[in-house]
Amino acid sequence: MIATSSEVSTRARLADFARVSTTRVDDAAEAIGRIFCPHHLTPVERSERDFFALHNCADFDGFSVNYVAYGGSVSINPGCLDRFFLLQMPLHGSASVKTAAREVTAGPQHIASLLSPTMPTEMTWRDDCAQLIVLLDRKLVEHRAAALGGSAVRPVEFDPALDLTRPAGQTLAAGIEHLVTLAEQVGPQKKLPAIAAADWREAFLSTLLNGQHHSLSAAIDVFNGRGETQPAALKRARAYLETRATEPLDLAELAELAGTGIRALQIGFRRHFGTTISEMLLDIRLAELNARLKTARPGERIVDIAFDLGFTHLSRMASAYRAKFGESPRATLRWLS
Repeated sequence: MIATSSEVSTRARLADFARVSTTRVDDAAEAIGRIFCPHHLTPVERSERDFFALHNCADFDGFSVNYVAYGGSVSINPGCLDRFFLLQMPLHGSASVKTAAREVTAGPQHIASLLSPTMPTEMTWRDDCAQLIVLLDRKLVEHRAAALGGSAVRPVEFDPALDLTRPAGQTLAAGIEHLVTLAEQVGPQKKLPAIAAADWREAFLSTLLNGQHHSLSAAIDVFNGRGETQPAALKRARAYLETRATEPLDLAELAELAGTGIRALQIGFRRHFGTTISEMLLDIRLAELNARLKTARPGERIVDIAFDLGFTHLSRMASAYRAKFGESPRATLRWLS
């Protein structure tokens, strides 16, 4: 049975923190886009007549808690979030989330989704889906991850599926519910004390970075004495790839430089980096392409830059670039011009 917007409003969380309430798709996309980020919003499965959108938001220093609900079923395509991470915990309905890493089906008390700013995302919220959402500033997460891992600040990409039945998920779910209830009790007219807001922010950062798998998990484990150190052979091989990314890949030469066999090197890359040698080289080249496009001089062509970096199959390059950065090489170049 489809609920009406008024019925959902009566059970909405953070009701005193209302930001958006509308039955118009364009108005919802524009208003919620201003709060989060621009996105495409489309009713699916004949949901136009059932559509409504609600967004309530309690804002704190570096993060916010939100209640978002859509009537019917909607497709949401934000691309890359860029500035923030989103932890989305369903209260009603379900959400299918597709990122470059994997596809996730989120549902109440079972699975939440965790969106990273550098990973393009598409979502479909179904059956009057309503979610509690924690927004965390990207810089906060990346700087804390760097401090925990003893490394330079760099992008952090989480596994987008967060299991709410495991300890970290249970801790996060309980924390979000507690904070939402506290915000409702305090109300929008009175701010949470700065020290209390800081404690909540620290709790979310700690639980996510130590309890949910992400791209720097291994580095954090090693730095804190919980993981196996990276073999010197793999360090030498990766450093070589990073400094010689534009040169042809010679596995025999790479293995010799690393001081190990080809097969051992291939197994080591999969075990310690979670990728193949070729995939890592592609990722390094794509990052270099992105940097070159952002500093391109007037008149420089994408095809020339790509060929300089060893890309000879331009359509495959463009597809891989879009999967990594959420836009085409042309869009990156046009955005900067």
